[in-house]
Amino acid sequence: MFVAALTVLRVAIFPYLLKTKPHLRSGGYALARFANEMCDAFIYAGVFVFMLIRPFGVQAFLIPSGSMWPALYVNDFIVANKAVYRFSDPKVNDIVVFRPPATAKVSPDQLDEQGEMKVDFIKRCIGTPGDLIEMKKGVLYRNGQRIDETYKALSKCVDQQVNSDCQNYQSLSDDETKILTPVNFKLVKYHDEIIPLNFTDRDANSPAAQPDNFAEVGNPYHIADKFAITDPDEQKKAEELPAQKVPKGFYLMMGDNRNNSFDGRGWGLVPRDQIIGRAELVWWPLLRMHITR
Repeated sequence: MFVAALTVLRVAIFPYLLKTKPHLRSGGYALARFANEMCDAFIYAGVFVFMLIRPFGVQAFLIPSGSMWPALYVNDFIVANKAVYRFSDPKVNDIVVFRPPATAKVSPDQLDEQGEMKVDFIKRCIGTPGDLIEMKKGVLYRNGQRIDETYKALSKCVDQQVNSDCQNYQSLSDDETKILTPVNFKLVKYHDEIIPLNFTDRDANSPAAQPDNFAEVGNPYHIADKFAITDPDEQKKAEELPAQKVPKGFYLMMGDNRNNSFDGRGWGLVPRDQIIGRAELVWWPLLRMHITR
């Protein structure tokens, strides 16, 4: 809109500049010429940014949730490098901006008219094609090796506003962490489809998984409706299935704020062609400016 408005202004000014005779080119003419040149500069800059830099280079994003806390806070502005994945593939531990599958929706307004997601997510890349990813009692294993996730957090909300998502979090105390229900995770081939499977000592992909201490800590996991298994016998069968590797062309993403993130554990894998870019830095607020890698 800004570039379009400047273009209209430039078109309006140009006939005046063209028709003004040389001996009258002072005063208002000089002002109009300056305005014309400034319009040119902003138009070219706008075209450069929106036609080249934004689609192919970098783009700013606003962080809407606390799923990546404490690396990213709610309302942080980040810069994402969109060029890097044109020449390389996402790597483990990259913080990635991507368009998730429709299974990730938490409200209908996140879907477009075709039923596809129209909002971008940001999470950490946990699994790349060929990786065998499992979580055992909340501990991450990649290709059989236990991973020390220094970035991972377990938190609780300390600033829940009315009719709004949580704005601020703080880490759980040791005692609070001990009462969390330990959750296991793996990808399994269920009914000829690779799905995420979350399971505890008593259920697997239950749509209403609630530990005894539900009032204090909430559900031990959040599963998308598509992958929910309601029959206890089917849950047991799914739990006994062998873990599957991340298939070719797909990636597994998780939030750092592990007990406050609806991510690939609940809604599945991200296709390669839906990955937008890599988060490079927080640029606002200024006091939080830092490199995110």
